Amino acid sequence: MSSRLIGVGVGPGDPELVTVKGVNALRAADVVVVPVMAASDGKDGGERGRAEATVLHYVPEEKVLRVVFALNERSDRARREAAWDAAGERVARLLERYTAVAFATIGDPNVYSTFTYLAQTVQELVPGTVVETVPGITAMQDLAARSGAVLTEGTEPLTLVPVTAGATALKEALGGPGTVVAYKFGRQAQEVAEVLRETGRIDDAVWGSALGLPEESIRPAADLDGEPLPYLSTLIAPARRDGTRGGKL
Repeated sequence: MSSRLIGVGVGPGDPELVTVKGVNALRAADVVVVPVMAASDGKDGGERGRAEATVLHYVPEEKVLRVVFALNERSDRARREAAWDAAGERVARLLERYTAVAFATIGDPNVYSTFTYLAQTVQELVPGTVVETVPGITAMQDLAARSGAVLTEGTEPLTLVPVTAGATALKEALGGPGTVVAYKFGRQAQEVAEVLRETGRIDDAVWGSALGLPEESIRPAADLDGEPLPYLSTLIAPARRDGTRGGKL
């Protein structure tokens, strides 16, 4: 029987937002892998990430395996690729021993997740591995619920933009008719605020970070003052609406 690698979305940080199916998958797996940040020497930096903290609400610590990833590494491609290869090789060895290995990822495993790269690497190393995913609640859904922002109505489009490479794509999206969500914009907070003002979209926009955690922050985008925010900050700029019920149908 082929071994299974299961990407399990564990939501944005609040352990109550893990789905029943996600909890069952974590508990049924032989081992649960969680990604951890690499230190400057490429080794485990010791910091407990959101995925690990969430998983530990549902499975015992001895079942959890920390695997190092260069999670935020963008400038040094060689270092990033080496971390992916090392992580893939470690998980591949697990799949030679176990029938089911779960990989816990914040948010959803098919939305800007490290799981995508891990699965590609593992399938090359262990042909025949069955890859499955369990969807998770995303940060934009959680922020919408906590802030009262409506993501879409009627025929409105929804555009999700990562701002890790700058705000150009965000500016283009904000020129359209629908709701725009920006991920990972913390380091470009000032640039994002300027683009929101230029496009006239700042008044209704809201941003949040550390959703569901003690350090949670949810504030109007108009309060952005140029100070850097947490890397995983999320922004919602709702579509322009005239307040008519069903006006976008």
